[in-house]
Amino acid sequence: MITGDLKSKVDQLWNAFWSGGVSNPLSVIEQITYLLFIKRLDDLQKVEETKAQMLGIPIERRIFPEGNDEQGRPYKDLRWSEFKNFEPRDMMDVVADRVFPFLRELGAAGSSYGVHMKDARLGFSNAALLDKAVQMIAGIDMDRRDTKGDLYEYMLGKIASAGTNGQFRTPRHIIEMMVELTKPTPADVICDPAAGTCGFLVAAGEYLRDHNPELFRNEKTREHFHTKMFHGFDFDPTMLRIGAMNLTLHGIDDPDVSYRDSLAQEHDGDAGTYSLILANPPFAGSLDYEVTARDLQAIVKTKKTELLFLALFLRLLKTGGRAAVIVPDGVLFGSSKAHQSIRRMLVEDHKLDAVVKLPSGVFRPYAGVSTAILLFTKTGVGGTDHVWFYDVQADGLSLDDKRSPLLPEEKQGAKAVLTADEHAKNNLPDVVARWLEKDGTERERPRTAQSFCVPKAEIAAAGYDLSLNRYKQVEHEEQVHETPQAIIAELKTLEAEISEGLAKLEAMLG
Repeated sequence: MITGDLKSKVDQLWNAFWSGGVSNPLSVIEQITYLLFIKRLDDLQKVEETKAQMLGIPIERRIFPEGNDEQGRPYKDLRWSEFKNFEPRDMMDVVADRVFPFLRELGAAGSSYGVHMKDARLGFSNAALLDKAVQMIAGIDMDRRDTKGDLYEYMLGKIASAGTNGQFRTPRHIIEMMVELTKPTPADVICDPAAGTCGFLVAAGEYLRDHNPELFRNEKTREHFHTKMFHGFDFDPTMLRIGAMNLTLHGIDDPDVSYRDSLAQEHDGDAGTYSLILANPPFAGSLDYEVTARDLQAIVKTKKTELLFLALFLRLLKTGGRAAVIVPDGVLFGSSKAHQSIRRMLVEDHKLDAVVKLPSGVFRPYAGVSTAILLFTKTGVGGTDHVWFYDVQADGLSLDDKRSPLLPEEKQGAKAVLTADEHAKNNLPDVVARWLEKDGTERERPRTAQSFCVPKAEIAAAGYDLSLNRYKQVEHEEQVHETPQAIIAELKTLEAEISEGLAKLEAMLG
């Protein structure tokens, strides 16, 4: 967990960027990400040098060449371990005029280290600010994965709290709940086609570290984890850089984080590739047919991005693959032909497992939209028997724009152990617990409960409506009212008392 001292240093650095003219929160973290990438390149070469020295062999992968560059400056000056000791003005000259052009060359050459750096630019000219940022990063123990990951998560939280570009970040506790529901395995190939900061992929990696530590003791599963398991796509280069660094700092060496307009490009290359999809895609409204991938239009003929993303998930999943994805409420009950078609497809052609209704304040302060989590398995031959519904009414935070904690930190999230009173403020652990019983005791729960199951036949008869309120029964408390005669008699008594009081008052005044 990030310490108060480290938070204070990050806050000071953040304020320094703002006072130095870098006022967009996304630009601040982008510039810090560049510096972290530069430090990582030096760390990677140190590992190679140590290995070569121990084994008495030449360096296999040399990032920084030997000798001098074309301007006569030694390449070793471009390394973090060297320039961090320079005087601020000299450091600025080296980083801006030597290091960043070198990074762009790495990106142009297709290096796995430099692929996200091909457009890299130092976004400020304040030498003192650069020195402060370098010294702050240098002062952090980057050998500990937890520290690096927590540091980056704290900075990402600043994007959301600033209310700018917060749409790129799904609340961490919602992500963790979705990962707990899907239970990633060491054999999974996991994808987020709208990755943003790669929060879903990071959480899946952390889940595997906690539940399957043995995978790192086997060379094959360890290589799968570091190079083949995690795939994230986005069409914003800034988010790709931030997402790639987020995964790297959480101990995933070489994830596939790449540029892709997921709704526009054809998917022949990776159709049926992934066994698990975790996503909260941006629902921007409508796209023209001409700019939408034809293979998605073949699944559902629509311009609506929320429906196209569902088609995309089905296209990318392998048979038997599962998904947990966030959708706007309109997907659940929309009456258009396309809405009904995609819902019928999930229920009849595949296996719709659950609809988890989220409270409308989950994405405040930057969005008040009502959403739900759909959990389904791609089968191609049906399989839906019952659909499990859960009505989440509290997620541990206030549902206004402030999103203030309602419980202590240890009582937050989906893994907390709560009392009945605490459950009223955080439903997420109960969601995970009851999900495990969806094929057992949950089948017997009444429709008045917070969670219950609905048979497929009833959903089909309702036009595949998946809105929770369609099936939930509200239990009204019996109200006992007096008869009209008793009420009239009471009114007459009151009227007589008032008249008597007025008469006494007149007698006194007369």
